[in-house]
Amino acid sequence: MPAGFQQLGGETVTGTFALSVFTAVLGSLQFGYNIGVINAPQKMIEADYNATWVQRHGEPIPLGTLTSLWSLSVAIFSIGGMLSSFCVGFVSEWLGRRKAMLINNLFAFIGGSLMGLSKLCRSFEMMILGRFVIGAYCGLASGLTPMYVGEIAPTSLRGALGTLHQLAIVTGILIAQILGLEALLGSEDLWPVLLGITVLPTVLQMALLPFCPESPRFLYIVRCQEHLAKRGLRRLTGRQEVGDLLTEMKEEKRKMDMERKVSILELFRSPLYRQPIIISILLQLSQQLSGINAIFYYSTSIFMKAGVQSPVYATIGAGVVNCAFTVVSLFLIEKMGRRTLHMLGLGGMCICALIMTMALALLETVPWMSYICMLAIFGFVAFFEVGPGPIPWFFVAELFSQGPRPAAMAMAGFSNWTANFIIGMGFQYIADLCGPYVFLIFAALLFFFLIFTFFRVPETRGKTFDQIAANFSGHSAGGMMDMDMDMDLDKPTELDYLGEESMN
Repeated sequence: MPAGFQQLGGETVTGTFALSVFTAVLGSLQFGYNIGVINAPQKMIEADYNATWVQRHGEPIPLGTLTSLWSLSVAIFSIGGMLSSFCVGFVSEWLGRRKAMLINNLFAFIGGSLMGLSKLCRSFEMMILGRFVIGAYCGLASGLTPMYVGEIAPTSLRGALGTLHQLAIVTGILIAQILGLEALLGSEDLWPVLLGITVLPTVLQMALLPFCPESPRFLYIVRCQEHLAKRGLRRLTGRQEVGDLLTEMKEEKRKMDMERKVSILELFRSPLYRQPIIISILLQLSQQLSGINAIFYYSTSIFMKAGVQSPVYATIGAGVVNCAFTVVSLFLIEKMGRRTLHMLGLGGMCICALIMTMALALLETVPWMSYICMLAIFGFVAFFEVGPGPIPWFFVAELFSQGPRPAAMAMAGFSNWTANFIIGMGFQYIADLCGPYVFLIFAALLFFFLIFTFFRVPETRGKTFDQIAANFSGHSAGGMMDMDMDMDLDKPTELDYLGEESMN
């Protein structure tokens, strides 16, 4: 085997392919970093807002105004993501996947610079605007990254590589938690550096993207540029003969040419797309409404209520568990399948939420329940990364063919960001109202998503895009699930048959 080529899951992985995947998921790393970075320096940022107000008005900032400004600083990130996620389909078709990621970095650079310079310029407006702009970057990145990786990945590696998007997100959150420690960048003087350092992966991604090929699937199916698609396939696979891969794309293009251009409204109107888009949206909701963001937004206060001595380090511990189990899911996803892992994750989270509720309720009378609560939180995070964490991000790319995929990505991304915003804004009020029983709400939601996944979500492991699409058009929901449960995964996929035909 030539130098620089490695075997992974039976597929040859070239240096160009590895570079392309690494470069793409740098966007996911920034997404995670900007989710986690705002929590640690909260008190220092609020103090800076107060100092700015005193300088302008000669009196301390009213408490209500400060709370509103801080809530806006946190929530406007989700609003930026919500709005830009709707543009994923249009931008990816207009510019192409690679160029869209390249230009999107301008948002990250502008947003990071605004946040990093806000203290120096004595402007909380810069901080809020910076959070909005970096949110817009993350909204586009959350759609573009799994789209690009899903399109360049071989069928056998699509699931494992799709998980890298989530792994990069949780790694970004962990890096933000560690750098946010007061001994590092979470100090009164250095918090602007903590927020502005997000420009570093931006510069790295901008430097590396020109060396990555455009998605061959996009070039051939959308742009009809067969010679460029062949060149990209050769670079990504290390093979000179790519006829089998091109045959699969030709078949997908032939079917796509028979379809009209699909808009977001048509996804819901057409019987062909209605079930896949509902599944995609509910999978995104199962991620956000599972309660995981409640854990990460308010983990420090939850650990404090649970009587943990060093809540900041316990939060970082949860971040480490987050990363570790994302790596575990990387190896399990092609062995056990997406649907099975998603149900395992939802079921485990539901049990952990019930244990957490019991531990928090008995904490005052049974002090050692603080340890049970901490273990339940760690278990909750671990099960999240086994299923609901990684799977929804790339499931959309597998349920739709090239035609409706951009619109589906935009709709699923919008659903994810909207649920994220609702949890971020509403959890604290619900927690104050329900006390230790707040996680019973999440347990009920998790149980609902588990039942929905069992009866309505198909298995996509080892299938080509066309085979997955055929399931929805040729089977009822019940028949589809029966087929998935009985499917012999050792049988060759359509791609294998196409490869044999091209060699004969």
